[in-house]
Amino acid sequence: MINRRNFLSQTGSGFGALALASMLHQESTASDSPALKSFHHPPRIKRVVQLFMAGAASHIDLWDHKPLLEKFHGEASDFGEHVETFQNGLGPWMKSPFRFAPYGQSGKMLSDVVSPLGQCVDDIAFIHNMVGKTGVHSQATYLQATGFQRPGFPGMGAWVSYALGSINDNLPTFVVLPDHRGFASNGPKNWGSAFLPASAQGTAVFPQCDNPIEDLLPHADFATDESDAAGLAMLSRINGRYQSQRPGDSRLDARVRSYELAAAMQLSAPEALDLSGEPKHILRMYGLDRAGATYPAEINVPEEVEYFGRKCLTARRLLERGVRFVQIWSGNDNGFPRRNWDSHEDVARDHEPLARGMATGTAALIQDLKQRGLLEDTLILWTTEFGRMPSTQAGKGRDHNPYVFTNWLCGGGIKGGVSHGESDQWGYKPLDRNNPTQVYDIHATILHLLGIDHTKLTVRHDGLDRRLTDVHGHVITDILT
Repeated sequence: MINRRNFLSQTGSGFGALALASMLHQESTASDSPALKSFHHPPRIKRVVQLFMAGAASHIDLWDHKPLLEKFHGEASDFGEHVETFQNGLGPWMKSPFRFAPYGQSGKMLSDVVSPLGQCVDDIAFIHNMVGKTGVHSQATYLQATGFQRPGFPGMGAWVSYALGSINDNLPTFVVLPDHRGFASNGPKNWGSAFLPASAQGTAVFPQCDNPIEDLLPHADFATDESDAAGLAMLSRINGRYQSQRPGDSRLDARVRSYELAAAMQLSAPEALDLSGEPKHILRMYGLDRAGATYPAEINVPEEVEYFGRKCLTARRLLERGVRFVQIWSGNDNGFPRRNWDSHEDVARDHEPLARGMATGTAALIQDLKQRGLLEDTLILWTTEFGRMPSTQAGKGRDHNPYVFTNWLCGGGIKGGVSHGESDQWGYKPLDRNNPTQVYDIHATILHLLGIDHTKLTVRHDGLDRRLTDVHGHVITDILT
């Protein structure tokens, strides 16, 4: 006979063993090999660049021209319904402090602070009826970055990395270029791998810093190339012995691959991040002419142009060397006056330097990719967590507007010079409130261009088949060629 205590002890151990076996099986199936063995349909693109404006860029001050705000500027705002704002942004109607003008054959109206992108508008598809679900920065940033409003889900780049794997074994599949002055809401969780293999997460690189990749090279003075190679050889022998005793367990393969990638990056990453060999006309195009002794200082450009331009040029160098997904962040949540897009006090003061820097670097990236033949199989996404209200806050600022904002796409498979969807006459909500565009649709469209059916890229987690688009999402066919 077995008593109650022994029964619970033995069966509990059995349940624990079952759980452990399940965990080991999950980890053993998670390796660096691509999850997709074949594309769901022929891909149009190989690479993606995501430009994220942290803090919420104002659509009506950059891309979405509203003449009615000019006509009724200063008059009491009337939305025709109760409006819930994040703070207290229901002052009078406010026209944009920037001047709008038409650009390109399409005649797209842009504000003067993003005028450098005027030469690229015929390659861009603007989506003006984007809607969010919240006016809270952290939740809205998660939604745009991961497809969910709460933590614990992989970033879009991690999904792409997991699905398609690496193009170049010497560089990460997914690279993130944050604002070196501080992270946006949620920090590295925006590009984490969550329940996907750790190898799918983004690798943060800081081009503005003296040490762009932390711990890439040994810090100890006694470490030499010879001792480093000897240490790696010893690890290889130990790992080989371990692996020979545990056939079928690929967990070690994934760890060894991470070590191999780190070793490869010691050689490849410094070269990829070194801009000193770029010709002067390329540096000038990206706004890097004043960047110290390394580059000619012929034009004194604003620091925001240099900051964003450096990230864009670094992105181009990474893309042409086989990095599949590059994420560039503009703006941070630290300091005052603001150096992010969260313009509660003064739109002109906050947006102008950031917008000019972003537009200069982005226009250069588009033109540079195009002249190298890379734009035809590269996609660029411009996004932010939500828009801003057409009424004033604190006299010169704008409050959060999750009810409508703008994204745009450019590159392979995209029909340029078009606008999809409209906001209403004030830029407050979509003109057609029954058919807005959501982030799920953007994500579904990007995966589609990569050759992936967004409904079929799933991972079982917590008893559910999780995917980037949750249970939503439609490919935006109107903007595809």
